[in-house]
Amino acid sequence: MSASPPPFAPFEWMIAWRYLRARRAEGGVSVMTWISLIGIALAVAALIITLSVRAGFRAEFVDTILGANAHVTVYNAGAPDAAGNLVRTIEDYDEMAARIAGVPGVTHAAPLVKGQVMASARGDTAGVQVYGIRAADLADIPRIVNPETSQGDLARFEEGVALGSGVARDLNLTLGDRIKLISPDGVKTAFGTSPRVKTYEITYIFTAGRYDIDQTRLYMPFAEAQSYFNRENVADEIEVMIADPERVDQMALPLLNVAGERALIWTWRDASGAFLRALDIEDNVMFIILSVLVLIASMNIVSGLIMLVKNKGRDIGILRTMGLTESSVLRVFFLCGATTGLIGTLLGLILGCLFAIYIDPIFALVDRLSGGGVWDPSIRGIYALPAKLQMADVLSAVALSLGLSFLITIIPARRAARMNPVEALRYE
Repeated sequence: MSASPPPFAPFEWMIAWRYLRARRAEGGVSVMTWISLIGIALAVAALIITLSVRAGFRAEFVDTILGANAHVTVYNAGAPDAAGNLVRTIEDYDEMAARIAGVPGVTHAAPLVKGQVMASARGDTAGVQVYGIRAADLADIPRIVNPETSQGDLARFEEGVALGSGVARDLNLTLGDRIKLISPDGVKTAFGTSPRVKTYEITYIFTAGRYDIDQTRLYMPFAEAQSYFNRENVADEIEVMIADPERVDQMALPLLNVAGERALIWTWRDASGAFLRALDIEDNVMFIILSVLVLIASMNIVSGLIMLVKNKGRDIGILRTMGLTESSVLRVFFLCGATTGLIGTLLGLILGCLFAIYIDPIFALVDRLSGGGVWDPSIRGIYALPAKLQMADVLSAVALSLGLSFLITIIPARRAARMNPVEALRYE
């Protein structure tokens, strides 16, 4: 008695390959194969592109948060003065900043003076958020001192102000121009408080990469900001940067311990956590929706295999009478569907990765063909559509596609294996 052939023997691959290449005269199975293959390829590509854009958007958004803003803000809970007004300024700001800088994991601690003013130049006006900071501390903010996107000399910061590129664009200002700042909380006189108006030279223009930052922010020398906002010998808050911003929650208690009993903190997660959680929820929903798209594309394999089984009934009957086992028939048709899923997944992988890698020129072409305005930074916060290929995202898309393709292929393959050869040859 001869031994049974091993699973996935060469003759099974040969039969499966011949069936995949069926001609239109044999039932149009090759057309269904191409439809299944293209559908899976497009679905996998869409899933990879979506996951990479999602990862790129989140990474860019978080990077602009961490690169131009404090990871932790330390401020005073406040205490009433002699007149009963709540005072929240920090008097011992240098000592507090030094204590905070000594906490392991802290890379930067700087006192700030903050205020909102009206900026005016050549008849145009804009509201700006002023940050009073020392030049050495400003040089530690990565997104502000980026030489590829900035203009001017940061060494001249103490001679004027540093302005966001969005404000400069709105007010038609360039390096060397002068900007007028108007604050309603100005000089106190016997007749009340008069607005404070002062003009400064623009010595530095920065682009942080976030629309809301570039459109509203202005940096002023710390001592000048103290004078301008009536904050003599005090600061409004301490700006803190840490080595690992993802561990900011673990840094909260050590920072509070050294900052003092009336100190409070506000982390970057507190400021943007709701938005990031919304992004995570949206990511999960999009993955589920696109997974359904991959499932629908994979169902085409079932349609193609059912047509193939119907058209090859006579062949199956002959092969069974020649001794081909049910297991061999099942593996033949499983190979037909699995090969389609595998090739489609491979094509989708290549297409999705290429799209993610070359997203900038592709997006520029789409923007040009549509007449511009496809991406509005005032709504989305960043200036371009980013993409970041991550191995985990690519593997999850590939595993999902192959898993669904292999799983649903079993159904028509089992139908073919259980076909009665007598019934298949009765009318032949």
